[in-house]
Parts: sequence; structure tokens; C-alpha cells
Amino acid sequence: MDTHQTTSLLFGLAAIVLLARVLGMLARRLNQPAVIGEVLAGIALGPTLFHGAISDALFPADIRPLLSALAAVGVVVFMFLVGLEWDAGMIRGSGSLAASVSFSSILLPFGLGAALALYLMDDYGTDDRTAFMLFMGIAMSITAFPVLARILTDRGMTRTPLGVVALACASIDDVLAWSLLAAVVAISGSAGPEQWRLLLAVPYLLGMFFVVRPLLQRYVARRPSHQLTPTVFASVLVGLLVSAAVTEWVGLHYIFGAFLFGVILPRTGNERVRHAVQERLSHLSGTLLLPVFFLVAGLKVDLSGLDTGGLGALGLILLVAVGGKFTGAFTAARLNRMPLRQSAALATLMNTRGLTELIVLNVGLQLGFLSRDLYSLMVVMAVVTTAMAGPLLSWIMGRPQDTGHSQDTGLPHPAGLPEPASQPASGTAANTARTAA
Repeated sequence: MDTHQTTSLLFGLAAIVLLARVLGMLARRLNQPAVIGEVLAGIALGPTLFHGAISDALFPADIRPLLSALAAVGVVVFMFLVGLEWDAGMIRGSGSLAASVSFSSILLPFGLGAALALYLMDDYGTDDRTAFMLFMGIAMSITAFPVLARILTDRGMTRTPLGVVALACASIDDVLAWSLLAAVVAISGSAGPEQWRLLLAVPYLLGMFFVVRPLLQRYVARRPSHQLTPTVFASVLVGLLVSAAVTEWVGLHYIFGAFLFGVILPRTGNERVRHAVQERLSHLSGTLLLPVFFLVAGLKVDLSGLDTGGLGALGLILLVAVGGKFTGAFTAARLNRMPLRQSAALATLMNTRGLTELIVLNVGLQLGFLSRDLYSLMVVMAVVTTAMAGPLLSWIMGRPQDTGHSQDTGLPHPAGLPEPASQPASGTAANTARTAA
């Protein structure tokens, strides 16, 4: 890097952090997750406005690869935090309700998304028609656990029956969605001539769960002090980066390795260390790395040439995304005898997509599953479905200041929902939620 590149990079990073913070705060004042403002900041700096004049001035072409590298690190850290937050105990404590709602809220939008891909094939399809259809199904099925957790935290609902089952459903959705995406990446041939490396994914997965995880549990059990020392923190970072690098090398995406390493870290006897790791990484990620990711994602969004045909395609995308997710979750909840209003609230929460959707869309664009035009429309869908969740939830359940009483005393405890006490402490959920919201 020469002096010009270094100067441009530092000024560009300062502009990204400032704009993301300002628009994020504005979004919070409008009762929206901060991620909405930060995504709009990325889009505003992209080619949609003024034909990219702003982005060309602030981010010359020679520093954009550096920004993309920082964005990749941000995604790795974020996916690790999501995996670190993922807790199978939420699923076990929610009975069959969370499982049935999750499967229904994935299968229906997945099928509708694949059908929509057939309709959009001529205008937006890619060379690999099968991968395009499967990816569109996955993109319609996403629920963002961090944004959902933040909405529940802001409304004081994390320990209510509805909050417990919503977190459990989003947790199951995360695993199912990442598994489906991994399968599509594997069968699409994106690994190129080194496709044989995909065979190593299975032994790697087994080794992480049955070798690395037990070793980490023994290490935690033998440690006399449960403090986050520089050596422990460095070890976590090394494990995270190596795991992400391995899954990228075998032909999957690095997001899977980062998520997996977060999942296998010990949950019991290590709470203080986990909390400290979350605190340190979430501040760096939320303040610098994720805003860079939003910028890089926004630079790929170009809505300046949106015409009537594009608006029609966007309308269909929103209809399938919102309708499929809502109908699937609502129907399953009602079949489990959940009250009408809580079923609608749960289906609304399952429609939040946020940063998780953006990560999936960027994977699709990077691997050639999406065209640039369709990617732009799908980003709009992610923003709209995330922005509408809060207002719709207020319309269904009442304002946040009124929700506590109605949740705790005004509604009967629905059949099949776990008791509020089964919900894990909300502090950990809030940590990851703050990273994305």
C-alpha cells in the first residue's frame, strides 16, 4: 500500500463508521433496528444515488479489495457470535411447537421461492438453473436470530412464553437454513476442480463435535480461573479463523466454519469467558467491521435503473417472502393451539431477516447464484421485511410499554409453550443482538 491508498482507506473507514452510526441512531429513534440505518448507509454510498459519484470519491477502486477483506472478517466474527449464542437448550425446552413452526416456516417459503425462481428465470436466472431455484428458496426462508432477539429484548419479551418460543424457532431456523445453504454450495460445484475436497467436510464436522469439543470441555473443567486472559482470547481467535479457513478450503463457505466454531465452544462452566469474548468481539464487529460489510454490500446494490418490470418482480419477491413465511409459521402455530394474536405475532417475528439475509445474499452473489439486478431487489426485500416487523408487532400486541402487562397477565398460557423460566438469561442473547441491531 502506498501513501495514497493508506490515506484513502483511513478516511473511507472514518466515513463508514460515522455514517453508519448516525443513520443507525436515526433508525433507533424511529423504533427500527439500527441495522436498517446501517444497511441504508451502505446503499446510499453505492451506485444507486448519483451514479456512484459518492462511492467513487470516498472509496477509489484500489482500496475496495481491502474493504472487501475487512468485510469478510466482519462476517466471520458475526457468524461466530451467532454460533456462540446458539443454544440447543432453547430447542429442547420448547417441545414440538418450535420444531413444527420452524419446519413449516421454512418449507412453505422455500417451495414458493423455488417456484418464483422458475418465473424469474428468463429475466434474472443464472447459468445453473437448479442452484438458482434452490438458492431462491433458501433466501425466502431466512429468519435473523440476532434482529429477532433484539426486538424481543427491547420490548421486554425475552422471558415471556411468546419470546421463548420465538427464540427457539429462530434458533432452529438458523441451523436448517445454514444446512440447506451448505448443501446447495456443495452440489453447485462452486469448489471448481477441487470438488473432491467436499468429502473432507464430513470428517471435519465429526472431528469438531467429537474430538475438539470434548477437548475444549476438559480444558475448561481443569482451568483454575475462569478469566479471559490474552492467551485464551488469542486461542479463541485462532480457532475461529482456522475453522473458517478450513470450510472455505474444502469448498464450503467460510461462514460455516465460523458458525461451527461458535457452536462447539463449551456452554457450561465457561459463562464468564463466553460473555467476555462476546463483549470484546461484538464492540469491534458492530462498530467497524459490520459497517464495512454493509458498505461493500451496498456498493453492489444498484436501483438507479429500476423500471416497471423490476418493480413488478420486487412486488412478487415481497409477496412470496412475507406471505410464505407468515403463512407457514401462523398455520403451524394455530395447529398447535396457540392463541390467534400470539400466532400472528410469532409469524411476524419469523419474518425478520436483517443481516443474516444480507450474508446469504452476498454468498449467492459471490458464488454466482444471483445476478446483480436480482441481488439488488433481494436486498430491498431484506430491508423491508426487517423494518416492518416492529410496527406490525406493535399493531398486533400493543406498544412495548404496554406489552409487559398484557404478556404476563392478560393472556392465557397457550398449550405447548414452555414456561417463561425455561428461557436462558437474556443478557447473552442481547450481546449478539446488539452486534446486528
